[in-house]
Parts: sequence; structure tokens; C-alpha cells
Amino acid sequence: MSTRYELAYWRGESGDATGAVAGFEELLPDLARILGPDHPHTLTTRHALAAWRGRGGDTAGAVAGFEELLPDRVRILGPDHPHTMSTRYELAVWRREARSRRRSQLLDKRCLGRARDSKTADGL
Repeated sequence: MSTRYELAYWRGESGDATGAVAGFEELLPDLARILGPDHPHTLTTRHALAAWRGRGGDTAGAVAGFEELLPDRVRILGPDHPHTMSTRYELAVWRREARSRRRSQLLDKRCLGRARDSKTADGL
């Protein structure tokens, strides 16, 4: 199990975020089945999966993963445990990133709309 975790992790570190996500997604059900859903290794793998989703461009997946993980970390480890705090921090980071992307998309749409309006007004 630890070899599979390390393989997924290093795939991501080498630039293959999609491969890291796939590796963690394959590993997670086995960890939950063998060690249990509340085992520290299972929780750490969930954390890594959410993080690599975000690094791969899936901010919504990262936010969802951290939102699902945080209550379990609080319940199992307590609100002040370093791993709980790390999950809380990552959730805030990816929520901020998701908001930033939405704002950028809205701005792009507005700019494109104005550019089209400008071309129409200019007879282009």
C-alpha cells in the first residue's frame, strides 16, 4: 500500500497530476477496505487525492474532497490537530482558487461581449 501511495505521489511530482489522481483513486478503496475509513493512512490518501485534483486543474474536485474530509478529520483527530488544520487550510486555498477562476471566467465573458458589441458598432 505504501508503495502505491508513493508511486501516485511521485507521478504527480514529476508533472503527471492526472496519473497521481488515478493512482490515489485506485488506492483509496483498498485502504478503506483493509485499514478502515478512519485510519490515518486512509485520511492522508484522501487529502492527497483532493490536493492532486486541484493541482491538476479540478478546483471543484479539490474543494469537494477537502469539504468531505474536514468533518472526518475533526471527528477523528480533533479540531486543533495539525492534520485537521492542514485540511482546513487547503480547503480555504482551493475555495479561493475556485472563486478566482469563476471571476476570471465572468470577466472573460464580459470582455468578449464588449468586443463583439464594439465590432458590431464599428460595422465589422
